[in-house]
Amino acid sequence: MGGVMTWMYRGGRPNRLARMMNALSAWQYGAGLAPRHWVTMEVPGRRTGRTVSVPIVVADLDGERYVVSMLGTGANWVANVRAADGRVVLRRRGRERVRLVEVPVAQRPVILRRHLALAPGARAHVPVDRHAPIAEFARVAAGIPVFRVVTGTG
Repeated sequence: MGGVMTWMYRGGRPNRLARMMNALSAWQYGAGLAPRHWVTMEVPGRRTGRTVSVPIVVADLDGERYVVSMLGTGANWVANVRAADGRVVLRRRGRERVRLVEVPVAQRPVILRRHLALAPGARAHVPVDRHAPIAEFARVAAGIPVFRVVTGTG
């Protein structure tokens, strides 16, 4: 599976097949037809302003929720979130306006491990085994953006 996943995202960007599968997943996740951690994030495109829908996994840890970029800092949605000052909508059987706040690198390793436990599709893109010690996650944390989900930001 890892070979197919890396082929679909060669160069850190989804190819045509990945884009089609992402569109289908975004619809499924938003409709609630997937595990509860799988949602659709809507963020305005930084160039066009058009809403971009992205299927993501929301990791829960110690009473907080987090979003992780499996493709690292080069993912388009990361740039869009930063340009939108973190203001996005999460959809899963409803719409929730939230703000995504970037997590400092030192706090990312435990969140990354939790994310890989919940997101099988991300495992091929993160160069650490999901059962590895936290020190291994710390080694790659700077290259993998993590955002905390903040509610009540209207």
